[in-house]
Amino acid sequence: MSVQTSALSTAVVVCIAANTFIAVADFAKAGFVMKNSAAVHTPAAALPYLGALKLAGAAGLVVGLAAVPWLGVAAGVGLTLFFVGAVAAHVRARVFHNIAFPGVYLLLALASAAHMTDAALGA
Repeated sequence: MSVQTSALSTAVVVCIAANTFIAVADFAKAGFVMKNSAAVHTPAAALPYLGALKLAGAAGLVVGLAAVPWLGVAAGVGLTLFFVGAVAAHVRARVFHNIAFPGVYLLLALASAAHMTDAALGA
């Protein structure tokens, strides 16, 4: 296993853990989640749906790693699009003090999509 493959595999595992954590925080309507969603003008009623999308992405990556790489590709691409939207919401609302958080999630999603694509293609 190359260093690049090892790093991408680690990124997938971190992406799964990070998205599971933030999905649970969304479902629990944690204080930091409520504060951030208000700052970027996301209705609190949307949080369970956003959490479900993050959790579905994490679950898709797990299944992709375990058995169905193409499902992992779809999950990685879905999470990438989700976090492009999150970064865009921060930019639109001019909330830059914590834009690094969705930015890091976006990078993890991109790395996951890349790794799962390599796995699906047998590279």
